[in-house]
This record gives sequence, structure tokens and C-alpha cells, in this order.
Amino acid sequence: MVKNSIKTCRITCGLAIIAAGILIGALFISADKDVGQEQLQKVNEGLKYSVYPVHHPAELEFAGEKVPLGYFDVMEDLDRELLINVYWQSHTMLLIKRANRYFPVIESVLKKHRIPADLKYIAVAESDLSNLVSPRQAVGFWQFLEGTAKDYSLEVNSEVDERYHIEKSTEAACIFLKESYQRYGSWTMAAASYNMGRKGLDEQIGRQKTDYYYDLLLNEETGRYLYRLLAMKLILSNPEEYGFYAEAKDLYPSIPIYEVTIDGPVEDFADFATRYGINYKVLKIFNPWLRDKQLMNPKKQTYYIQIPKGGMDGRDLSDF
Repeated sequence: MVKNSIKTCRITCGLAIIAAGILIGALFISADKDVGQEQLQKVNEGLKYSVYPVHHPAELEFAGEKVPLGYFDVMEDLDRELLINVYWQSHTMLLIKRANRYFPVIESVLKKHRIPADLKYIAVAESDLSNLVSPRQAVGFWQFLEGTAKDYSLEVNSEVDERYHIEKSTEAACIFLKESYQRYGSWTMAAASYNMGRKGLDEQIGRQKTDYYYDLLLNEETGRYLYRLLAMKLILSNPEEYGFYAEAKDLYPSIPIYEVTIDGPVEDFADFATRYGINYKVLKIFNPWLRDKQLMNPKKQTYYIQIPKGGMDGRDLSDF
């Protein structure tokens, strides 16, 4: 009974306090109605979520080739991809973070093959800069199907799949893009062929009697493809212009590594990892192209295994 009385008293007192607060607030507002409404309006404006049209550049190029922004359809298609990616904030912020780690790797390979740096945005459009596996079983940053990967000298088997190897898959992509450039004389069309395939693109060129990307009517995916690359170029090269703010400490850093050469079998990668001061998980993070727990290597091929400097402490970048 005593406990129930105390509980009842607490409830009654609490209600009284709330009622008093409401009364005081009402008196305050009635005493200075205009000021109260003005303050309330400011609070509401501060809480309001606003959506604005995105910024469009006056001029734009892709791999040194001018984009005809004066065409209404080109501007509207670019606007679509900018809106989608600017307002898909979590996804685009993740790309900004990843780009800091992976763009330098990709750019170095593109530079080696004398391919414009803008072609790096293909890896963004294809895989979000990740070792993605598509429903069609295209794999890696550059989304190679198994047959195409083998055509471009990537090793693919149950133990090794170089589609997951960022440097080697970028090398293969460079060869494809150079072949397409030689065929079409345009990096824009080379990029379109990466998505559509040269056979399909050739069919549309013959049908429509033009080889200018911005004049071609293509399937939904390839028709949007270059605009996705252009949107990614605009946002990732100048994120603050589109409302994305990240300090250097927020970006995913490049992690220092060294390489271990092997030219024979490895019976157990868990044991192998331990010898170099890391674990199986870390070994596979740095070498996702190793697809099994062992490597038989009957042909005694030479492979280069990446190990983070400092062993397990290599995951702590405070010393670098």
C-alpha cells in the first residue's frame, strides 16, 4: 500500500510539473506572440530537409574529348546521373573514401599503358571499386567474365583467379581499351565498348550510320554508361562542389606492403601467413586472387604475395 501511494504521488506530481510547463509556455507565447512564432519558424527551417538541383559545368571533357553539353539530351542524361549519385549520399561517400586507396594503383597502370586517367572511372561504374561478383559471374574491379579474362591472359582456376588482382586485371582492361581505341579512334567509344562489347557496338554503328557516342541510340545500360562515368568524374574530382566533405583522416589510406616471391607449392596459407606475422584473414584481404587454402602450383609459376609492413600491426597505420 505504501509503495502504491508513493507511485501515485510521483505520477500526480509529474503531471503537475508538465501542466505547469505547458501553462508557462502558453503565457510566454501569449505575452510575446510574434517573437515566439519567429523563433519557431527558424527552428522549423533548420530541421527542414531541402533538395536542390545539382551544379552543371559550363564545359566538360572525357579523356580529352569534348562532351556536347549544348545538346539537350546530353545535358538531361548527365543531370540524371548527377542527381542519382549526389543524392545517394552514403554510396557516393563510400566511393570517395575508396578512391583515395585504389585510384593511385589504377592510375599508375593506366599511365604505363598511356591511357587517359579518366578511364579509371570505368572501375567505379563497373564495381564501385570493389571485388564485386555480378549475377552473370563477372568478377573484380573490372568485371571480367571467365572467358574474356583468359583471352586477356588472366589466370582463372580453382586456386588462382587474377580477376581479383587489381593490378593484373587493370593491365587486362588496358589492353582491351587500347584495342577499342585503335578500332574507333575515340576513348569515349572505347569506354562504351567496354560495357556493350565491340560486336554489339559495331552493329549499332552500322544500323545508325554514325560512330559518335552522343548521337547513338543504345540500350539502357550503355546509353547511360558514359554519363555515369562523367558524373563520377565531376563528383569524385571535386566532392565539395556537390556537398561532400571529408578530411584526409576520413579517407581509406593506402596501406604499405612488401612482396614475398613464391615459385613452388604452398600447402597451407594459414601456416604461410603465420610465418610472416599475419593471419589467414589478412593474407586474403591483401591477396584476394588466392582462392583456396593452398596453392599446388604444378608448373612452378612465380607469384608475388603482398604482406602488410609491420605484420598484424600493419593494420594500425599510426606508425606510417
